[in-house]
Amino acid sequence: MAIRKIRLDGDPILRKECKVVDKMTPRLQTLIEDMFDTMYDANGVGLAAPQVGILRRIVVIDVQDEHQYVLINPEIVEQDGEQTGDEGCLSLPGKVGTVTRPNHVVAKAFDENMMPITVEGEGLLARAICHELEHLDGVLYKDHVTDGLRNAEDSGEQE
Repeated sequence: MAIRKIRLDGDPILRKECKVVDKMTPRLQTLIEDMFDTMYDANGVGLAAPQVGILRRIVVIDVQDEHQYVLINPEIVEQDGEQTGDEGCLSLPGKVGTVTRPNHVVAKAFDENMMPITVEGEGLLARAICHELEHLDGVLYKDHVTDGLRNAEDSGEQE
């Protein structure tokens, strides 16, 4: 496995819409493994393929709930409630901002074997799903920040 370079805010690839994944390939399987390695190396809880320069609809998430989530071609099909809190992003290192997200989401996607899955999340998992899925459409959390970006050491949050 390999640690890939995380694209930083200002890189045009972060603002592009990702392409649908039609089939799993050895190259995409390696990408998924590398995305987990890269996310863990950077102490993140989620990473989207465009953050490592690949315009594919792939997201990995690990919020330390004993699951590693691989979401391919994900879409949120249900959401409710509301949570407001500090959010960070591996593509905006050292920064956080206050964002309001749904507190509960249901997402449909395919797993790494291209089998259909449904992931239901509350709290941090719901926040991570929303955050990562937006990356696939070129949206960054800073687009939703209500009070400006601040230095992360004041809050300890990271994507």
